[in-house]
Amino acid sequence: MYNHEKCRRQAENLVSQMTMDEKIEQLTYQSPSIERLGVPSYNWWNEALHGVARGGTATVFPQAIGMAATFDTELLKSIADAIATEARAKYNISSRKGDRDMYKGLTFWTPNVNIFRDPRWGRGHETYGEDPYLTSRLGVSFIRGLQGDSEVMKTSACAKHFAVHSGPEDIRHEFDAVVSEKDLRETYLPAFEACVKEADVESVMGAYNRTNGEVCCGSYRLLRDILRGEWGFIGHVVSDCWAIQDFHERHRVTKTPVESAALALDAGCDLNCGSMYLHLKSAWMQKLVSEEQITEAAVRLFTTRYKLGLFEETEFDRIPYTKVACKEHVDLSLKAAEESIVLLKNNGILPLDISKLKTIGVIGPNSDSQLALKGNYYGTPPRCVTPLEAIHDIAGDNVRVMYSVGCELNADRSEGLALANDRIAEALTIAELSDVVVLFLGLDESLEGEELDVGNHVGSGDKADLLLPLAQRQLLEKITAVGTPVILCLMAGSSIDVEYADRNCGAVLSTWYPGARGGEAITNVLFGKINPSGKLPVTFYRSSNTLPAFTDYAMKGRTYRYMTEEPLYPFGYGLTYGAVKIKLQKADSGITDEDDFKIDLLLENDSKREISEVIQVYSKAVDSDFSPPNPVLCMFRRVSIPAGGQLALSLAIPSESFSVIDDQGKRIRPDGNWEIYAGVSGPDARSCELTGNKPIKITVTA
Repeated sequence: MYNHEKCRRQAENLVSQMTMDEKIEQLTYQSPSIERLGVPSYNWWNEALHGVARGGTATVFPQAIGMAATFDTELLKSIADAIATEARAKYNISSRKGDRDMYKGLTFWTPNVNIFRDPRWGRGHETYGEDPYLTSRLGVSFIRGLQGDSEVMKTSACAKHFAVHSGPEDIRHEFDAVVSEKDLRETYLPAFEACVKEADVESVMGAYNRTNGEVCCGSYRLLRDILRGEWGFIGHVVSDCWAIQDFHERHRVTKTPVESAALALDAGCDLNCGSMYLHLKSAWMQKLVSEEQITEAAVRLFTTRYKLGLFEETEFDRIPYTKVACKEHVDLSLKAAEESIVLLKNNGILPLDISKLKTIGVIGPNSDSQLALKGNYYGTPPRCVTPLEAIHDIAGDNVRVMYSVGCELNADRSEGLALANDRIAEALTIAELSDVVVLFLGLDESLEGEELDVGNHVGSGDKADLLLPLAQRQLLEKITAVGTPVILCLMAGSSIDVEYADRNCGAVLSTWYPGARGGEAITNVLFGKINPSGKLPVTFYRSSNTLPAFTDYAMKGRTYRYMTEEPLYPFGYGLTYGAVKIKLQKADSGITDEDDFKIDLLLENDSKREISEVIQVYSKAVDSDFSPPNPVLCMFRRVSIPAGGQLALSLAIPSESFSVIDDQGKRIRPDGNWEIYAGVSGPDARSCELTGNKPIKITVTA
């Protein structure tokens, strides 16, 4: 493992030879060269949300929310390791050729471990969903994969956006996210804490907004007291891009750029994505910051560069460019896409039997969309396989595939001079002629994403509600009215109101933004080559009418932990082809402070095919007023059970999982009874209704 203290001593020695101006220049994301010291220029800005992004060719894996639906920590670590390998291969050739531009470095501003607390948030698909525990487990695995465990750090990961950040996008530059101590410690901070304490994440990025009155990139409580003080973080902190400029222009907590730069540095922000730190010379001359603070920030940044081995020859220098988008990585992206697909409804129509079909109708604006495969923050895949292309491949010459776009993603006509709904007649004809219709609806980054990202149709990137665009809703209703069996495949990064589809379609699948080979993965599930095994990392609400105000950051009424109304499809839910029976073999009799709580299960698969499942464990402190109203995920494990076979599974739930957060934000172990549930879903009534299974219930005393 990389030696932090050694790298820091090297950084201290190098920085001690720099002038004040040279130190300050190194604190911006476009760090210039210092030729007299042999320091090349370095651009800190790079992205790797689900593949090396914005820097040319790369393997494009499923979007983060899709990876979250796999509930597969080992898979995420493997994906991140593949991304780091491609990053090194790309860095090797670009640096040798003197190309040190942005998106060419080894410092990735990834992963996004914010909590997807409101389904209207446009950037929610960059996250691992709505649950703090799931987010922390996947975030830790992804960071470990990116950074590696060699003597030299493979790439540098970054936990963002710290903290209490999940929309609205259009006011993020001036918004104050006000939260209670309980919600802060129970929901918004746990994933960051795990990334720091367990994964040794190398950097943390501050958020644009304020939290409880303090600007996040200049927050003494977040950056000094919690991040470095409580958690012992030793890496570097980076601002979100141009967030420090917001201090005086939008938040109005400072009056000048000089004051803004001084506040950020004084609070503990080391690296400025922007240009405000060029004002640090004036701040130093006005005694708003000290030379020691400037030096310390520079040392932290060069410590990272030494950890990455940027001033020496390393084992990673030999990674060839041929590793970029290689077969091994593309196959891994296909596996990830297959695991991510969530089967939400199936009346028996799936899996499709190709031998019994003569004509397949493929309809919808995402049927042949490459953009819907890629999500946002993506690289350039050498090849995209859309659903239409993949269905053609599996149909071969014996089955006719008929296609119509049906409607545009968010427009009422395909041709500008035509009348509205100019593709409906064609789509209806295809539905009438087909044995089955596979309908591909949903969104892409033009409808949900970051503020001003790719010119979102809705401006901010947030969604006004949970409905599909009107043109798609009309298409769905007209196609289902034909009478031909319809399978709806949703390609989107968030919860969608599909109650109509649940009533009127034979099957409904959530395929997320499944990556470059997503069409192949979807087709493999539709035709039974692969069993669907994904689980929802977010709640699918029946509508947005019951949601609290978007700007209300209190957790009451939000996510599966605190909601009171019945969802359409619950968190943790997902069907498969077949069923797994779970029998309790043994469980500990009580909960202690010292030992893990152990459960032994026997899983049985009576079907004729192997089944992949996610075994989920939920817990609730029955006698505590501080316990969330609904049982909370505390353990999960992805397993495979052979056809007609059994699998013995032992689970050890860490003792600290059996705790609650009180109103002062303190973690405590309440006395009394705990209810523990183990199954293939959560223990809520809707999950039990949809799956036909009730999780095993264990009651123990702490």
